[in-house]
Amino acid sequence: MKFLTRSLQATALGLLLLGAVGLILSMVIGFADVVGTKFLDNPVPGTLEFTESTMVLVVFGALAFTQSRRGHIRVEIFYNFGGPRTRALLDAFTHAIAFLYFGLLCWSGIQEAIYSWEISEASMGTIRFPLFPARALLATGTALLLVQLVVDIASDLSRAFRGDEGKSEPPPDTQAFQ
Repeated sequence: MKFLTRSLQATALGLLLLGAVGLILSMVIGFADVVGTKFLDNPVPGTLEFTESTMVLVVFGALAFTQSRRGHIRVEIFYNFGGPRTRALLDAFTHAIAFLYFGLLCWSGIQEAIYSWEISEASMGTIRFPLFPARALLATGTALLLVQLVVDIASDLSRAFRGDEGKSEPPPDTQAFQ
């Protein structure tokens, strides 16, 4: 289980870093487009299309990493009133609901990626930018999140069975606000 967790975290970190590189490239191209448009009267072609595709990587590439750190938003109205078992069961329940939602999103993303590949779908901008990579990245990011959710559900149920706190909170270095 530890090997799976470490492999999953390394893959999620890699996808997160790839998204960070994509975001930086998107910012550089966006800056060049603004400067080119305002001062040189020559915009950078394909900026919009590149930025749209990169945003898919930024958002869906970070989902599994954030989940591995238990960094997603949690409403704790009833959560803090329960004991360790109750909190673990609530975590398992919310992770199961997230698994269902993102499972449907992943399935739909896979279908869209396959269809996009089959028809060679491309954007209708100044540069024909292929849409398959962005659709495949959406499916990859959600699939990675699904694996992380399965690991988390198993961990939550184990905590509920043992009745201890275990690892319900994110590591201390990732807590932004106390």
